[in-house]
Amino acid sequence: MPGRQELPSTLERSSKDAQRTWIKAHDSAVEEYGEGERAHRVAYGALKHTYEKVGDHWERKEGGRKGPSDPQSARPRRQGGRSGEGVDEQASKEHLYGVAQRLGVEGRSRMSKAELLDAIRKANRSQTRASRSG
Repeated sequence: MPGRQELPSTLERSSKDAQRTWIKAHDSAVEEYGEGERAHRVAYGALKHTYEKVGDHWERKEGGRKGPSDPQSARPRRQGGRSGEGVDEQASKEHLYGVAQRLGVEGRSRMSKAELLDAIRKANRSQTRASRSG
């Protein structure tokens, strides 16, 4: 099973269900497009429909909500462009505040929803880098 060998570290720290979602989508994409970046993008796109990235792992979305996390996930991805990086842009401000709190984001109580999204993305990147090096 190719997806199992290519499981990203953030998914190794996630639930078995999140891992199965990514692996199933990845393996299907490999059959259709071949091994490589495109298969990974497809797998992450499928994962983002039910999961969001929180620090160095993925968690089921608020209230079990399904659907794309961000506008980029809702349509086919073109080269370039920035994705929501696994942050659920459709989540409530209260949910984002809770995620920011768990990630230790400073100043979160004064942030707008857009600022919380940016702060969570930044915290996710720094926690992912830290978990790779340690």
